[in-house]
Amino acid sequence: MLSVMSDTPVKQQNTAAFYGQAVASFAVAMSATAVGIYQLNTDAWVRAFLAIAVLYLVTSAFTLAKVIRDRQEAGQIVSRVDQARLEKLLAEHDPFEKL
Repeated sequence: MLSVMSDTPVKQQNTAAFYGQAVASFAVAMSATAVGIYQLNTDAWVRAFLAIAVLYLVTSAFTLAKVIRDRQEAGQIVSRVDQARLEKLLAEHDPFEKL
């Protein structure tokens, strides 16, 4: 008898501690950058340019992370559909049908 195991991935949930650490790390990094830009001994327009550049970098990083996650999730969906089709074909196939 043919036994097919499903390779359904287990959905992993982040812990509250990991989430808190990520938020705190982001806040510390943004605060340190803001203080560093504020403390620069340069014209205000240079500090403003650097602040805008940091904000643009952050939004670009979030967008890139979302695009990568969406592509990975789409690949998993296609893989699961292909796996379901294969399992259906294997379940319907009877190798002794014409004997």
